[in-house]
Amino acid sequence: MSDNDASDTETEERDSAEPTFEAAEYADGTVTYPPHTVGPNGAERVGTVDLRGYEGRVVTWTTSTATPPGVREPNTLAIVEFDMGEAYDGPAVRALGQIAERDAAGRGGDHGEGDDDSDGGEQFDVEIGDRVEPVYAGELREPGAGIREPKSQEWDGFRFRPVE
Repeated sequence: MSDNDASDTETEERDSAEPTFEAAEYADGTVTYPPHTVGPNGAERVGTVDLRGYEGRVVTWTTSTATPPGVREPNTLAIVEFDMGEAYDGPAVRALGQIAERDAAGRGGDHGEGDDDSDGGEQFDVEIGDRVEPVYAGELREPGAGIREPKSQEWDGFRFRPVE
């Protein structure tokens, strides 16, 4: 499951296409997101796992209608639990993230750095138990709207899109 298990060609192809959704793998076989130096049982970190290769299920979700400056309104967020496969017997791997927006064709956008989702596009509807996949978004919020210097932070990340 670690980054050492993937072929060099596969890793290079993914790296050139978009950033990875990186979780940490530890010597005892557990995986955590976000990554930490030491695992939940004290095991040493031995590699990474790209969560883009895994499907997840919505554990719970909420919609915020009073968002901070630069964050879309309304903004649906979900806690997603990834299916790490039958061989994985560690603790659940979960992430909190925004739900993706539909593009003009009715499918999920959020595919690259050129995407600008700050126009309040329609978000996918999700329910508890829905299968989702992570998709890259160039901007999770509008960089100039906050009080921090825009160049001092990263504005990209991953959202979740329902799997059809």
